[in-house]
Amino acid sequence: MGNRCAIALGSNLGNSLATLEQTIKILGQTPGISLVAVSSWYRTEPVGPPQPDYLNGCAVLNVEQTPEELLVLFQAIELQFGRIRSAETKWGARTLDLDIILYGDLVIDNSVLTIPHPRMSERAFVLVPLAEIAADWQEPVSGKAIAHLVSKIDCSGVKLFQAS
Repeated sequence: MGNRCAIALGSNLGNSLATLEQTIKILGQTPGISLVAVSSWYRTEPVGPPQPDYLNGCAVLNVEQTPEELLVLFQAIELQFGRIRSAETKWGARTLDLDIILYGDLVIDNSVLTIPHPRMSERAFVLVPLAEIAADWQEPVSGKAIAHLVSKIDCSGVKLFQAS
């Protein structure tokens, strides 16, 4: 029945809310992917150079695709929304950022892909929405549940987003 996968979504350029909601719709209509859960959206302070706040969230998917196939798909979706990686500043503003956070209990570390996401346990903008929908999921390197990881970091820069 596929593999359980957790992804993070973020945007801080353009109509971020519409971009994120359209991305969820695209993923839900993609063969081999079924949406299990989608978190609330959160307004978060950016990491990196001065830039607008982000909207961030997470989703849990059941996928038939391999992690490498998902990476290619996610980069194609990012491109659809105008993201051009080669023109970006590291940790700079972007129309859409899609990251594979967890893929079952798989651990991958190569030049193309690192799963679990290497900085997930430091990032409230990933852990807060992920804990909302997958609190019991154990991060395979530390063996600790997402709920435990989120309890260990400062989450003050992550606020529930209320659409006006």
